[in-house]
Amino acid sequence: MRWLRLAKIWLVSLKYGLDEFLLGHERFRWLRPTARAITFWRDTSAPRAVRLRLALEDLGPIFVKFGQVLSTRRDLLPPDIADELARLQDRVPPFSTEQVSATLARAYGRPTEQVFKSFEREPVASASVAQVHLAELPDGTPAAVKVLRPNIAATIERDLALMHNGAWLVEKLWSDGKRLKPREVVAEFDKTIHDELDLAREAANCSQLRRNFLHSPLLLVPEVYWDWCTSEVMVMERMSGIPISRVDRLTEHGIDIPRLARAGVEIFFTQVFRDGFFHADMHPGNIFVATDPANRGKYIALDFGIMGTLSETDKGYLAQNFLAFFRRDYHRVATAHIESGWVPPETRVDELEGEIRAVCEPIFDRPLKEISLGRVLVQLFKASRRFNVQIQPQLVLLQKTLLNVEGLGRQLDPDLDLWTTAKPFLERWMGEQVGWRALERRLREEAPFLLTALPQLPRLIYQRLSAPPPASDISFKELAAAQRARNLWLGLLAVLLAGVIAVLLWRPL
Repeated sequence: MRWLRLAKIWLVSLKYGLDEFLLGHERFRWLRPTARAITFWRDTSAPRAVRLRLALEDLGPIFVKFGQVLSTRRDLLPPDIADELARLQDRVPPFSTEQVSATLARAYGRPTEQVFKSFEREPVASASVAQVHLAELPDGTPAAVKVLRPNIAATIERDLALMHNGAWLVEKLWSDGKRLKPREVVAEFDKTIHDELDLAREAANCSQLRRNFLHSPLLLVPEVYWDWCTSEVMVMERMSGIPISRVDRLTEHGIDIPRLARAGVEIFFTQVFRDGFFHADMHPGNIFVATDPANRGKYIALDFGIMGTLSETDKGYLAQNFLAFFRRDYHRVATAHIESGWVPPETRVDELEGEIRAVCEPIFDRPLKEISLGRVLVQLFKASRRFNVQIQPQLVLLQKTLLNVEGLGRQLDPDLDLWTTAKPFLERWMGEQVGWRALERRLREEAPFLLTALPQLPRLIYQRLSAPPPASDISFKELAAAQRARNLWLGLLAVLLAGVIAVLLWRPL
């Protein structure tokens, strides 16, 4: 089956003339006559961008997602290809009404008309993994019903198997393969795509993000209607707005576009550094903007199948690096890389600092329209080869999302200064992670555990103090005396800590 899938990929590429992308390179132009003789049967009259989109749609969900990511990078693609791939964001060909009805009947054990007051047969959006229909709940509440594509799991399994094999080949045949950790990266993507196939998990992600931004002035997240959710069907609040890619319509509705661009950056950094839980599929098809008077200008997040998480260690490390970049403190960037273990400990800090400076210094003091974060990452990657920088698979989603945010920002406001917008937020966040405010917050978080352990301390200290050392050895007596002194200080510290915790608990929050 794996070879059949590989054969299909090759045949689809030939069918839509994708080999022309390769043959256009000067190194392979000599193969053009042979290729034309072999592929005389195909029709390549359609524009190349259209043929590329059709090929990705034909190959299935993983390839469609690849096209979605590419569509946000207009700085890296010709305009015709970027415009055509943008159609993949919410206009993937839908599956049939009969298949929708069969999925709903299997999920609820009864016909669709007995579950919903009304259900629109034609989808309002169709994506790579699922499609969305408008409906009304039995009490008349407007809702959006997301239905998983039938038989999608089998196709994805075949594609993932090919990706695993490809990653193995990259690691074995390319000199930089092991450093890039391709098998770990594919394993991370494997987990992500399987999570996306479970709509009950997506509903939980949506609920968590909504709770994080429940009173936010910047972001709206739909409510989940849990009584109608299964692993194949997700039912949520119906949201209305304008796709964020329709800048002309947003302007007609009086939306402040530069402000909207800045809000997108703040939303991203809030998710990453405040919550450690972020929307990792922020292409334009998943983001709308509210135009109703109560929520005018707010982002509307949709599609929660791919979410990223970061540990406290990851967040601290990333914040230090971002701030160091914004302050042009390349020495701190270099030392942070060494402290985190991304580069070998014997690396010379001054050499790594100089390499980072050479890549990053030219990009500052420029508007976003003159900076390509994608190209900066490529340059940093090339520079990192010299120092054996290790790729961190757990941060791949974050890097992808950062590129999405850049793509959105460029479409909304080419003059957006990403650095100036993000720096105050990061400085404020770092201020909350260090100093007395951070100590107070952490003591509050640990207070329940500490209050449980404190009553046991006197007994433990008494046991340690009353345990006599062997009388036959003077060194043990000296050690015991030192230990008693330390235990005394430990007891005083415990009392002091108990007092601090009591003050914090009694203080109004």
